[in-house]
Amino acid sequence: MTPAEPVAAVPTDAALIAAWQGGDEQAAAELVRRHTRPLARFLAGAGALDTELDDLVQETFIRAFRRVDRFRGQCQFRTWLLAIGGNALKDAGRRAQRARVVPLTDGLRAAGGDPHEVAVAGETERRLADGLARLPRMQREVFLLRAQQGMEYDDIAAALSTSSGAARVHYHHAVKRLKEFLT
Repeated sequence: MTPAEPVAAVPTDAALIAAWQGGDEQAAAELVRRHTRPLARFLAGAGALDTELDDLVQETFIRAFRRVDRFRGQCQFRTWLLAIGGNALKDAGRRAQRARVVPLTDGLRAAGGDPHEVAVAGETERRLADGLARLPRMQREVFLLRAQQGMEYDDIAAALSTSSGAARVHYHHAVKRLKEFLT
């Protein structure tokens, strides 16, 4: 019988941050790998255009790595990163308003399966996106962080500089309004 190979421990975000600050570029790459997909889902749900998504994700990581010395560990790294991403999205929205850029198309979606089911799903997705866009910013962000990212109210409160109770209220109102939009 051979001895089992030791299982490598998965480094925490805090350990990766410390390693990156010590000059380990692979630690930074692991942080990016670990958090890119959830960040992109959050930004897309918060209203980022598909054409801007990659740039916003990159901008968020650039901002985070420039300010990583300000990360105190009072919340999870992902929570802090999503807050930075939300700010990057707001800044991009302001720039777009000043430039008055109007997208020409949302692009073509791949369609497969039953045409009726595809049409119904597409209509529901469109109505949900319209409903999200009509929500006040705070309700939309709380909803996305809770429903899409699965974050706890305390983490949402930390990310959005509010209280846990206020986050609960915003989520409740967002769900209520989205139900109205979808019926």
